[in-house]
Amino acid sequence: MVGIHRPVRRRRRTAATVVGLCAGTALLALAGCGSGAKAEEGSRGFPEAKQDSASTIKVWVDADRQAAAKAFQKANPDTKIEVVAYDGSANGSNSFRTKMQLFDRAGDGWPDVVFSTQNNDAAWASQKSNGKQAFAAVLDKGLVPADTLSKFTPGSLDPCTVDGQVYCLRNDLAQAVLWYNKKLLDQFGYAVPTTWEEYQALGEKVAKEHPGYIIGTAGDAWTPEVFLWASKCQANDVTGPKSVTVKTDTTECKRAATMLDTLRGNGTVPVVSVFTPEFVKKYAGKVLMMPGPAWYAGAIFNNPQSLNVPAGQLGVAAPLPWKGEDKPVTGNVGGGTWFVSSHSKNLAAAEKFVQFVTTADDYQVNVAPGYPAYAPAAEKWIAKQESSKYFATSLAPVATAASQVWEGWGYGIFSQEAVWAKTMTTAVTGGKSIVELLPTWQQAIENQAKVNGYTVN
Repeated sequence: MVGIHRPVRRRRRTAATVVGLCAGTALLALAGCGSGAKAEEGSRGFPEAKQDSASTIKVWVDADRQAAAKAFQKANPDTKIEVVAYDGSANGSNSFRTKMQLFDRAGDGWPDVVFSTQNNDAAWASQKSNGKQAFAAVLDKGLVPADTLSKFTPGSLDPCTVDGQVYCLRNDLAQAVLWYNKKLLDQFGYAVPTTWEEYQALGEKVAKEHPGYIIGTAGDAWTPEVFLWASKCQANDVTGPKSVTVKTDTTECKRAATMLDTLRGNGTVPVVSVFTPEFVKKYAGKVLMMPGPAWYAGAIFNNPQSLNVPAGQLGVAAPLPWKGEDKPVTGNVGGGTWFVSSHSKNLAAAEKFVQFVTTADDYQVNVAPGYPAYAPAAEKWIAKQESSKYFATSLAPVATAASQVWEGWGYGIFSQEAVWAKTMTTAVTGGKSIVELLPTWQQAIENQAKVNGYTVN
C-alpha cells in the first residue's frame, strides 16, 4: 500500500467550488494561488500550442509509476508515448520545478505529462514564472470531463486546486491511521486505544511491562504530519494567496509534543527512521502499533526488506481523537499527483494518459500499490486487498480515514518536511524536548514561508 488522502467533510475560507466538490480551505490554501494562475487566453483556461494529434507525448515518471506507463501502453497501443524516468521530486528534491524552470528559459523541452510525489507542486506549477506561461494546464475547464473529476474522493483534489481551478489529478491518498499487531496485543492482553490519551497510557505501560517493544516512531521528516497535524496544530495553515498562519504555541501543538516527549523518553516511540537498517534490526517483531500513512502497510509491514509481518497479524484502526473531541482528525503523508503540461502539442493524448492512470482499473485496482484517489477504483482496491487474507481486520478504517484529514494544514510551496528535518530531527535525536523546540520550529517555518513570498500571520 502506498498512500491515502481524504474526502472533505466541511469547508472554511472556501474558494470557488470545482465540480461541486473541490475547492476548500486547504486548497485555496495552495501557496501560489493568486490571480496569476488564471490564463488570459485559450478556451480551456490557458494558452494552447498548435495541436498535433499524431505526435508522441513525453511522460515523466518515478520508478514506482513506470508500471502505470506500461499499463497505459498495453491498453492503448495506438497512442505513442515516450517514458522518461526521474526521481519524482522525492524527498523534497524539487527537481520537477527546477527542470521546468530550465525549459522555461530555453522556451522548449517541456514534457507533456509529469508525475510528482509531492502535494505542493500545484502551488508553483499553476503560476506564471518571470512572465512565462504557467506549466500546469487547467484541467477542469474542459480538458478533463467534469464527470471524471466529480468521482474523485471528495477533498482528494485539494492539493491540486488553486484559486478554484484544478491543475493536477491525484494518484493515490495517504491519510494516517493506526496500524497494530493484533497477535501481539492479544498476547499481552492490551486493547487497541481509542484516544490519544489511551495511546500514551499504553506506551507508558508497555515501557514498564515489555521494554523494547514500541508503539510508534518519531524519526522521519513526516513526524509532524502524523502526530501534530492529527492534533490540529496550526503550524501550516495556508489561508489564502501567499498567506499562512503559523501558531505552534497552542494547546493543540503542545499536547502532541508533550506526548511525544513522554513516549520518546521511555523508548516506546524512538526517534529512528522507519527506512533505516537500524529500525529493522532493532524493532522487527517488536512493533505493537504505529500511527502512520496507509502506505505503511506495504512499505513497512508487508515488506520482506522491512518488518515482514506475517499474514493474519496486521490490523488497522481509525485515527485517534483527543479526549473531549467528538470527531478524530488525521494527517496526510504523501499521495502522488499527475500534471498535464500547458505547452503540450497533443493535449488529447496527454489527458487520455492522466485519466487512465488515475481512474482505470487496469492500473489503479490491478497494479497500483496505493489507495486510489478515484473513488470507484478505491472501493475495488479495498476489496482486492481484503481478499488477499493478509490483514487481521477489515480495511474499512482506511477508507473512513479518507474523510478525516484536518483541513487546517495546507499545501504551500515550501516543504514542511524539509523544515522539520533541518530544524527539529537532529535536535530531538540529541535529546532536546519537542515542547521546548516549538518556538524554534515556528521561527523556522516563518522564515521559510517569507523566503517564498508569504505573509505570515
